[in-house]
Amino acid sequence: MNKTININLGGFFFHIDENAYQKLKRYLDAISRSLSDDPQGKNEIIADIEARISELLSERITDARQVVNEGDIEEIIAIMGQPEDYTEAEESYSENYTYNRKRNTNKKLFRDGDSKFLGGVASGIAHYVNIDTIWIRLAFILAAVTTGIGILAYIVLWVLLPEAKTTSEKLQMEGEPVNIDSIEKKIRNEFEFLSTKLKDGANELTDKISSADYDKLRTNTKSGLQDFLDTVGKILSSLFKVFGKFIGALLIFVSSITLISLLFALFSISSLEILGFEGDFVNAPPFFYDSVFPKWLLTVFGLIIVAVPFFALLILGLRIISPNIKRVNTATSLSLFGIWLAAVLIVGFSGIEYATSRARTGIKASKKTIQYNATSPLKIGVQNDNDIYYLHNLERRRNAKEVYVDDKKMKYSNNIKIDVEKSETNEAYIEIKKESEGRKKRLAISNAENIIYKFDLKNNKIVFDAYFLSDYKNIWKREEVYLTLYIPEGTTLFFEKSSRKFLYEIENTQDIYDRDMGSHHFKMTTEGLECTDCQSLKQDETSSKANNSDNNVNDDNDDELTFLFDSTINDTKAEFIISKQTTEKQLNRLINWFKDKKNIDIDIYDPLFDSEDRIKRITLKIDCNDGHKGELKITNGTLPNISKGFLRNYDEDEGILAFKTW
Repeated sequence: MNKTININLGGFFFHIDENAYQKLKRYLDAISRSLSDDPQGKNEIIADIEARISELLSERITDARQVVNEGDIEEIIAIMGQPEDYTEAEESYSENYTYNRKRNTNKKLFRDGDSKFLGGVASGIAHYVNIDTIWIRLAFILAAVTTGIGILAYIVLWVLLPEAKTTSEKLQMEGEPVNIDSIEKKIRNEFEFLSTKLKDGANELTDKISSADYDKLRTNTKSGLQDFLDTVGKILSSLFKVFGKFIGALLIFVSSITLISLLFALFSISSLEILGFEGDFVNAPPFFYDSVFPKWLLTVFGLIIVAVPFFALLILGLRIISPNIKRVNTATSLSLFGIWLAAVLIVGFSGIEYATSRARTGIKASKKTIQYNATSPLKIGVQNDNDIYYLHNLERRRNAKEVYVDDKKMKYSNNIKIDVEKSETNEAYIEIKKESEGRKKRLAISNAENIIYKFDLKNNKIVFDAYFLSDYKNIWKREEVYLTLYIPEGTTLFFEKSSRKFLYEIENTQDIYDRDMGSHHFKMTTEGLECTDCQSLKQDETSSKANNSDNNVNDDNDDELTFLFDSTINDTKAEFIISKQTTEKQLNRLINWFKDKKNIDIDIYDPLFDSEDRIKRITLKIDCNDGHKGELKITNGTLPNISKGFLRNYDEDEGILAFKTW
């Protein structure tokens, strides 16, 4: 049974048994006596040796209640170096002592504060890899200029890597063994360097004093201006300290909120599928869908890319607020940096891979012969499968939705275009062109070939699907299905109302818009399709031309019926605009035009016009008759400053509003 003693060694608390304590005390006393003839730096050398012994003991102590025994001390002495003749307590080290030492040439990565330019990161890495510092600095500059990663990597390493402050840390940074010999040599070199600097400084000061103008110095000594400047300097120094604390608190707040949000996002995203949610709660970046890496792995790496820098900022903020906060050890710092760098490389590789996956466009065309009764009109209709995806309004869209078909995740899109051409072979057939994208032409054609599209011919009626299905990995690729119906001369078609928003640039002799061809019969003639029941459209066109003539409007614009008083109507949009120049007659013409061309009802309430028949006050209620409604209110003084109107967008992209007023 041995008595234990509590000691403070190098700033750390240890339990040590009495025998081990006596052995350690004799060892330190012997070292102290060996330095007694040359007191230069003696205290610093002893302090560094104690710090090194404390560090080695801490590596061996795994439990705070563990007691340091005599064997631990013997191992420490073997590492630090033991005098050859160590039998008498009074015996001191000679000038040319030798050690039986256990050399440790393993380097550790620190920041070099002695030869730093900014934070000492480059010089520390240079010590670690044993090359000149300039090459490391050039590598950081090159990475910063080309990719921008160099700046972020330098900041992360600056925060995570500790600075080599003690003599033992500087020796470890340089790969030197940490023992008595090397510590004493290092400190003596530093003292010699410091002495040289002090000597040079003293000589310079002596030269300045000998050449000084003492009368001028006495005049300026303790002047009121100097006192004021000293006071201002102290105030500014205090303000900078307070500002630094504020910056530290701000870094802690921002980084903490970010890290908590990322942690919550990680667990939330990973649990959505487990909880049975299948909605579009999270929209991943496009390159997540067609990458060689799993989507969950890219998600985790994406969070890591954001989390590691903010963790570094959190540590920085904590150390600004409280310098007593321990820095992150080297192993943890390098591990975090390695994980972060791997995440950046993998996500960057996936992004480049996605960009190349859309490099080429491929088309897969097929032909399907159809049989029908030529004596009756061939009907054209479009239908949707609402069991796959519910669609309130049948219309063509360049959209992409996630759906499940037979428990398989797939892409759903309404980008369907229907055209009609005259058959030169007197044979009726449908040409189906499927278009997709890929890294290579062959892959693009393969993606197009895998697009699933169907249509049905029954009872002299062709029913086209309003959608197509594709592999889910292609959800962000531009894909479409282009259908061309070739019919012989003399064939009569009837476009049902369901098809009107899927018709695409169908040429006809009357230049009728695609969306106006619904619910009408067309016959294929030598000149092309000709409407056989469009008298009402012709009358409207004639009436419009007459009105334009009465109001001195450019007839060229009215022939196409696409532009009137700054307002626009075409296949993709209907834009209604009124300004301070719009008269009551022009407003009524616009209202009738939008009703005739797009079936948009615009009702007038509480109108008031000035002496020149221009609008002063009016309320317009808009009903597009497809679920979109709105209201425009114009009061005194509104129109002279800005035009008013509304926009109905028919060819909607994802994220573009279908209807808006201003």
